[in-house]
Amino acid sequence: QVQLVESGGGLVQAGGSLRLSCAASGSIFSIDAMAWYRQAPGKQRELVARITSGGITNYADSAKGRFTISRDNAKNTVYLQMNSLKPEDTAVYYCYADLQVSPRRWFGYWGQGTQVTVSS
Repeated sequence: QVQLVESGGGLVQAGGSLRLSCAASGSIFSIDAMAWYRQAPGKQRELVARITSGGITNYADSAKGRFTISRDNAKNTVYLQMNSLKPEDTAVYYCYADLQVSPRRWFGYWGQGTQVTVSS
């Protein structure tokens, strides 16, 4: 059974930092792009950052200069380092990955989400 397991969320004061991790496990042939999304109450889920298998990254404007996405391919893990956090960063953060689960089958998988709360 393939799954993505996130960790690292929590409560932090404005200006603080958090590091999220997301590990993919199960029968995985390979992993293409991995990404972090977030969803605040009453809002749509939005892309925060994305990283390809080759390490090319892109960020939402709100994350540029403050957040850094990275991955460890040997560990099937993606990270999101979040610095200078603001109250508007408060949301549930979801990991996403494009996983090859058999020689000819690719699926998109979501993690269960981890809450990030930034107090003012």
